[in-house]
Amino acid sequence: MNFAVSNETMRYSDKMTIESGVPSLELMKRAGEGIYDCAKEKWGKKCAIFCGGGNNGGDGYVLALCMKKEGLSPHLVLVEEKFSTDGAFYFEKCKSLGIPHSVFSEDFDLSPFDSVADCIFGTGFYGELCGKELLCVEKINSSGKYVVSADINSGMNGNGSFSGVAVRSDLTVAIGFYKSGHYLGVASDNIKELRVIDIGIDLYGEKYFVPDISDLSGVISERLRNCHKGTYGYVAMIGGCREYSGAAKLANLAACAMRSGCGVLKLAVAESVVPSVSPYLLESTVFPIPDKDGRMIFDSERLLSLVKGTTAVSCGMGWGTSEENEKILEFLFKNYDGTLIIDADGLNALARMNFEIASKRTCRKLVLTPHPLEFSRISGFSMDEIFKNPVACAKEFAKRLGDGAVVLLKGASTVVCDECETYIVTRGCAGMATAGSGDVLSGILTGLLGYTHPCAKSVACAAFIAGLAGEMAQEEYGSVSMIASDTVKYIPEAIKRIM
Repeated sequence: MNFAVSNETMRYSDKMTIESGVPSLELMKRAGEGIYDCAKEKWGKKCAIFCGGGNNGGDGYVLALCMKKEGLSPHLVLVEEKFSTDGAFYFEKCKSLGIPHSVFSEDFDLSPFDSVADCIFGTGFYGELCGKELLCVEKINSSGKYVVSADINSGMNGNGSFSGVAVRSDLTVAIGFYKSGHYLGVASDNIKELRVIDIGIDLYGEKYFVPDISDLSGVISERLRNCHKGTYGYVAMIGGCREYSGAAKLANLAACAMRSGCGVLKLAVAESVVPSVSPYLLESTVFPIPDKDGRMIFDSERLLSLVKGTTAVSCGMGWGTSEENEKILEFLFKNYDGTLIIDADGLNALARMNFEIASKRTCRKLVLTPHPLEFSRISGFSMDEIFKNPVACAKEFAKRLGDGAVVLLKGASTVVCDECETYIVTRGCAGMATAGSGDVLSGILTGLLGYTHPCAKSVACAAFIAGLAGEMAQEEYGSVSMIASDTVKYIPEAIKRIM
């Protein structure tokens, strides 16, 4: 399984490797040589190498030395005449060999070059590009040349934050290890191809798993013939109100859970919307919850009847806003012992409640599935903190919730973590940016966690299935026209591929 690391882990690993006896000059040499080798067939004859003032620029100077040795014609474009200690060493070597260099100006012409190397900023960049750096990035992006970024695209950060503008690369060569920022935020829009080179840095610290299909094959297993519906879990989903009844949408929720493999599903909805939902349900059972003005009201006896014997319960989808929702959620925290999944309006209800209620829960596993704004409400992290380092924030909140909690933070890539493990799920597509996609994920989660071991890996598997099914739907319908129910159609094929 591929893995990524944080900036902090990368810096510490680099430091420890140097202290173990590998000179920093040697690591920079290996980095520049590795970048050259990764694109050996793509450089063409002439390459413009944009170099910043840090060690990323130093990698560019080594890259120029490699090109010179191989008979190519590199040209160094300095953002400014500023050098790190190691970078200055290799820059002097470039000068001694007559490799041309110039300080960037707006009229610098890239038309004579076959390729461009982006060695302006490394993984530690944070903030917004401005001044000469911004002009350089805009020049690179408008060049039409083959672009290679060293370690990470300038304008992007190794922990996942990014500037409003970043280099769009044909190839990004990660140095040492992939970073979480290679997968989060705008990464998929700016990186066409991603490769990693080993330069002899030992890993000191935590790694984040980046699963592919083969890595999840053990989560869902083939079924024995001698089984029955109860073998694969009774689950319940609680959602909907008059304003958000969306009968077909709620039916999609049910279909997602059933298609994901649970044995029996009870769909609990406000009593007044049952007539509109029932015609859309075939294999699932509709379970009315008493309501007032189209919104559920707390009824302990009905809730006990609903959750009795279930292995997983999800709530919040299309729930609306009501104090009764908080009562229902508090009841589940205090009385339910299976896997509890909270999404959408359930998360908004949780944000209004005393956090101690969640921390003293009785359920064996708690799964929260927020998008960034919902996550900010329930965690107390600001949007800027989440934007700056989404993985660290999700991990910290999972630890705060304690053993048995999993946080699934939605985004272009999905972050899934508990106290011990972190997964970055990269599957998904632009076509999933449509109403109901979150409900599809909740349905898959509920069905899957009804019969599999509820852990971070299983939650990551559900996110992977949703993303993979969405990708298949986009192939058929296109990113503009696909809707959430198109994703539902491809859940079976996605599961087959994983198995």
